[in-house]
Amino acid sequence: MRSELGVLLRLAAPLILAQLSQMFMGVADVVMVSRVSATDVAGVTLGGNLYFPTQFLVAGVIMAVTPTIAQLHGAGRIGEMGEVVRQAFFIAIPAGVLLVILFNNVEPLYHWIGVDARAIPVSVGYLHALSFGVMPLLCFFAMRYLCEGNSWTKPAMVLSLLSLPTKVLLNYGFIYGNFGLPELGGVGCGYSSATIAWGQFIAMVFIIRHSRMQKAGVFNRFSRPDFSAIGRLIRLGVPIGLSNFLEMAVFSAATLLIGRISVEAVAAHQIAMNIGGLTFMIPMGIGMAAAIRVGFNTGAGDLEAARRSGWLAIGVATAFAVVAAIAVLVGRHWIVSLYTPDVAVATMAATLLMYVALFQLFDDAQVTALGSLRGYKDTTKPMYIALFAYWGVGFPVAVVLGYGYFGFDEYGLPGFWMGLTAGLGVAAVGLVWRFWWLSINHARIHELTRQAHA
Repeated sequence: MRSELGVLLRLAAPLILAQLSQMFMGVADVVMVSRVSATDVAGVTLGGNLYFPTQFLVAGVIMAVTPTIAQLHGAGRIGEMGEVVRQAFFIAIPAGVLLVILFNNVEPLYHWIGVDARAIPVSVGYLHALSFGVMPLLCFFAMRYLCEGNSWTKPAMVLSLLSLPTKVLLNYGFIYGNFGLPELGGVGCGYSSATIAWGQFIAMVFIIRHSRMQKAGVFNRFSRPDFSAIGRLIRLGVPIGLSNFLEMAVFSAATLLIGRISVEAVAAHQIAMNIGGLTFMIPMGIGMAAAIRVGFNTGAGDLEAARRSGWLAIGVATAFAVVAAIAVLVGRHWIVSLYTPDVAVATMAATLLMYVALFQLFDDAQVTALGSLRGYKDTTKPMYIALFAYWGVGFPVAVVLGYGYFGFDEYGLPGFWMGLTAGLGVAAVGLVWRFWWLSINHARIHELTRQAHA
């Protein structure tokens, strides 16, 4: 266990730093835009709550590259890795085109939902700006997952760490009109993010061509679309993408409904989500490392080691969640003061952080269990668990308690968080149970591996 813990943490540490850097880019957006207006914060928030679930849906499909490469790595089948990535590009590019079309035609949706009209122009402009970076970002993910499947997690960390100060500088220019750039307010966050996406894509191409990843031979030749290989990635990846989407979409849907309350409520909600997201990046990184370790050990035929890797990841993440919950509860007023000078927004956000402390206990357990299951290439049943937890429990309870339907008291903004916390609790119980069952069911593990290659 001590040896495995060392390996797990060495893999997880760069992933955690990469995820934290990505998250701090979101923090930079919220903090810097909050100096403009609550309307700009709400606009960026509402735009992000359409962008991120749909983008993560497609990125999740491409994430099938990680367990596929990890099992090939464990089995010593290096020569097959480049073709996996080339076929993943044939998923990323057309899917990116569809997302670009979607992000440039969302204004009617906002009017239909009935969100605060002041925020709509900012959201529409923000999504239009983001659309310029969609396709390079998805192709970047395919190459990143190649590295991570080979247990090489440092490239994503280095690129993310370099991107963070670049993002702040670009925000400073695009939001406030510095460095000769136009003053765009919240819309400027979208242009800075799109610029970062192109930079990460170009840098990752260079890394793949001039590092130990040359052995994969990604750019050694051109491949025609292999619909059989693409189909295998899609069958494995669609449940991953849908699981990501179902979780993010329930938070996004709640945010859109909160948008009917006020821009101040949306701003407070976004601050709480941002803080919760920061603490979530650590268990998320551990969960990604668990997928790599479980996949590698499964590919090598050591199922006991795979089981040990998964349980260790779940235990470490849950222990961290306890510490983080205490820190959030104790420091919630000071933390919120770093985000906004608006007293009304700060008061609401500090209240929501009490729910953040609770729900991350569930969130940290479920994300590491989910990562461990992906290492086994078990993605379909976890998707059904996510569907039931988030949309069968979390969202209905959030709406009922938020708006006071069916005779319940109207709790407003806190009511939405009660429902979201309930959904995460159900997901945590279901996914941890699924990992316990599967990790001792060796016949089913072998069947999942055969299906993925069929």
